[in-house]
Amino acid sequence: MTDDMLMNRVFFAFDKDNDNCIKAKEWVKGLSVFLRGTFEEKLKFCFEVYYLNGDGYISREEIFDMLKNSLCQQSSEEESDEGIKELVDITLKKMDYDNDGKISFADFEKAVKEERLLLEVFGPCLPEAKNCIDFEALAFRHILTSSF
Repeated sequence: MTDDMLMNRVFFAFDKDNDNCIKAKEWVKGLSVFLRGTFEEKLKFCFEVYYLNGDGYISREEIFDMLKNSLCQQSSEEESDEGIKELVDITLKKMDYDNDGKISFADFEKAVKEERLLLEVFGPCLPEAKNCIDFEALAFRHILTSSF
């Protein structure tokens, strides 16, 4: 997934009421998941980022688009697309437990609980732990250093 596509999806995962504006409450809830979220909250967040068309499923086409935009082009377009199609097939074999050709939240949850590395399989959408710690230190430094 390209950085622009990823940021767009993260925005829509934060924007719970779909009004194209992140209100303070949505921002705080999103940061809560980023900074202190449980594994289950992060699982739901990543799934929301990955189902691109808003239908609640990650389709074969969405997987193809995410992988195509995140892999380096090292050969011709046609050869590259064939390689990506193979990766899509492998991904669906690994994650599509009900064999309906798309990944539901239940499929995603089961796959990620069996192999946690699959949480961000289609692209990084959560900040690294070190970045969370640095953000908290910067954001809350005034609270920790002020006297009451």
